[in-house]
Amino acid sequence: MFFFLSKALLFLLSPFNWFIAVLALHLFWRREPWKTRYKWLTIGFFVFFTNTAILSEAFRMWEIPGTRISKVKSYDVGIVLTGMAEWNSDLNVLSIRRGSDRIWQALTLYHKGKIKKILITGDNGYVIDRGLHEATQFRDVLVSWGIPKQDIIVEEKSRNTHENALETKKILDKSYPHFKRFLLITSAKHMRRSLACFTKEGMSCDAFTTDHYSGPRRAYQWDQYLIPNYDSWDGWDTLIKEMVGYVAYDLVGYI
Repeated sequence: MFFFLSKALLFLLSPFNWFIAVLALHLFWRREPWKTRYKWLTIGFFVFFTNTAILSEAFRMWEIPGTRISKVKSYDVGIVLTGMAEWNSDLNVLSIRRGSDRIWQALTLYHKGKIKKILITGDNGYVIDRGLHEATQFRDVLVSWGIPKQDIIVEEKSRNTHENALETKKILDKSYPHFKRFLLITSAKHMRRSLACFTKEGMSCDAFTTDHYSGPRRAYQWDQYLIPNYDSWDGWDTLIKEMVGYVAYDLVGYI
């Protein structure tokens, strides 16, 4: 039930939907002074939520900072959370998205000897099956690239971050009890909730964050302050989802 409710709430958490709602109120509300108030609220929503610099600063406060690969220690397993791709049913191939930096960085860590094995956790997060089974499909791709199959561990039951941690712990305890050092690999925006979930399940992991929206330096260009960016709507969707998700997980005892 929690899984389905969380998906339904995403619609209500979108700033773009908030913008459309206040715009509709401005257009169809007949009486003053609320019609004027809705107009300025619409303008305010648009300016705030399409400003790249404001979005970057919000991400800066939420994301877990990154680590240079040269400073990463040696680990038995690099745990990669899915949520990186979609399935192209016409071509029967994985179509990767921004989050695929997770697997890219995991491969780099593996080839540099920083992690001995790659564990990919997660099936798909859709309510309806769309042909995506990320863990096994990524495993097949990596094997075709020459990664030894015995160096890839697959967890293919979980559908969300809580289940990622729960099912991963079961696999490692049952089949790899001798492994002690784990590196959790996921997006910087997602790491706060992920690390809390794995800690809740009794797994001590170090964090390696990927695909950062922000960084330690504020090197913004003039257009990021002045020119509206449509992509910022998606950025806010992602950030608000993570923040509300963290609170929801805390309330139900997942973290």
